[in-house]
Amino acid sequence: MKVCVGGVTGWTGAEIARAVVETDDMDLVAGLSRSHAGQEVLGAPCFATVEDALSVDWDVLIDYTARDAVLGHTLASLKSGRRVVIGTSGLTAEEFVQIDQAALAAGVGVVASGNFALTAALMTRFSIMAAEYLDWFEIIDYSRPKKTDAPTGTARELAERMGDVKRPSYEVDPATVRGEPGLRGGTINGVQVHSLRMPSYSATVTSTFANGNSRLTITHDADTHSADILVPGTLLAARRVMEMTGLTRGLDRLL
Repeated sequence: MKVCVGGVTGWTGAEIARAVVETDDMDLVAGLSRSHAGQEVLGAPCFATVEDALSVDWDVLIDYTARDAVLGHTLASLKSGRRVVIGTSGLTAEEFVQIDQAALAAGVGVVASGNFALTAALMTRFSIMAAEYLDWFEIIDYSRPKKTDAPTGTARELAERMGDVKRPSYEVDPATVRGEPGLRGGTINGVQVHSLRMPSYSATVTSTFANGNSRLTITHDADTHSADILVPGTLLAARRVMEMTGLTRGLDRLL
């Protein structure tokens, strides 16, 4: 499999690129990096844009770039008949609809996940399972102070998918709370999400459920000083996307 890595010199992309080089069934044939365009990274030529990288024959783009770039990268790749794995977070539900339509039109696949760590995928799987049986649930999203998006891609994807299972119960609609309604969190697909940005946190998402006088909490907690936890899930997605048509959201769907 011939792979192009978006953000090949970035914190996550560089880790993914090294793993691709070390994997027997994949070849790193191109990378995207504006700062290294015209140079080589791990033996592969670097390009500033996807359009430039299309001059190289590759099968799948693994994108770990930036929120404002990933949609354009994805649509350009799909238009050329290439498959995409999206590790960049921040895309909206409406943008994913656009991506799905483009992938179906091109007859190729896209796999996107708010988090490609296997532990995060299992947290998502177990939370969706719990939402089928328990009526009360909310999400708490923790991250480092410099995190610019709220919620994280992991928490956003979890809320969207749990809300598709059912809308949680409330005795008081969060939108009608007296005082400061925003203190009840933000609403994504009917689910309340609370984002905390504080030192000592790296990447933590907790789904909390209640049933009568009992409670259930399911937590994914990761130390993101290294991106190596994202490698197995990302490479799994790159292999599986070759068999797919249209958009698949969530690494847990591939397990």
